[in-house]
Amino acid sequence: MTLYHGSWLAVERPELSFSRANVDFGRGFYTTPYKEQAEKWSERFQREKGAAVVSAYAFDETSLPAFRVLAFDTYCGEWLDFIAVCRRGEDDSDYDLVIGGVANDRVFNTLTLYFRSFIDQAEALRRLRYEQLNSQYCFRNQALLDRHLKFIGSEAK
Repeated sequence: MTLYHGSWLAVERPELSFSRANVDFGRGFYTTPYKEQAEKWSERFQREKGAAVVSAYAFDETSLPAFRVLAFDTYCGEWLDFIAVCRRGEDDSDYDLVIGGVANDRVFNTLTLYFRSFIDQAEALRRLRYEQLNSQYCFRNQALLDRHLKFIGSEAK
């Protein structure tokens, strides 16, 4: 499987030490199977850093049974709760990889209403039901990154 990462520079060897906390699935290296999504991520860096680069990686999915993986197939209550915990910086889980929907701008608006208790979980999920799932892979284990995510190349946007 090919995964993509959007940044302001080519990332040949991802390092978890550079990752940010308080994001969707916590501290990790974020990739997506959708090149278009990685291009959107890189656009943010274009505005901030003056450069946008999408890096591509080969990922061997057959290695996953050896690791602790949390996967969300839909926008669901568990996904919503996990994102809430991670964005508050309260995640203490030991997952090596988390796979699930991206909280894009439209999704983020719903999440904000939910996090501030303006809507309940049922209403948040009702609103999210119409969103197309846009997957992201959050690698949270350096050994998994080093052994099973191989840099293919990058291109400037």
